[in-house]
Amino acid sequence: MSANLDDNDTDRRRRHTAGAFDIRNVIGALLGIYGVVLLVLGVVSDDSGEQTGDLHANVWAGIVLVVVAVVFIGWARVRPTVVDEEAVADKRADDKDAPST
Repeated sequence: MSANLDDNDTDRRRRHTAGAFDIRNVIGALLGIYGVVLLVLGVVSDDSGEQTGDLHANVWAGIVLVVVAVVFIGWARVRPTVVDEEAVADKRADDKDAPST
């Protein structure tokens, strides 16, 4: 039984993930940046919500964007995209054998 656990541990260590290139990280970072900008603008602006009926739309939109960004980044951490090394190696070999134009 312990040999089976050791095999799973080495498989986990050998997994190659997309890391920073995972699209969920990029989307989460962009949404987070926009959310922080809206939060700062909503807090420091002199507009006290006359146009939106005292709703403070920038603050609420900023909070929602930051929460969604955290969800995206958390999702990428919990379920990372695993790169299939064999498929990448096969594709590189095929590209190497193909005639260049």
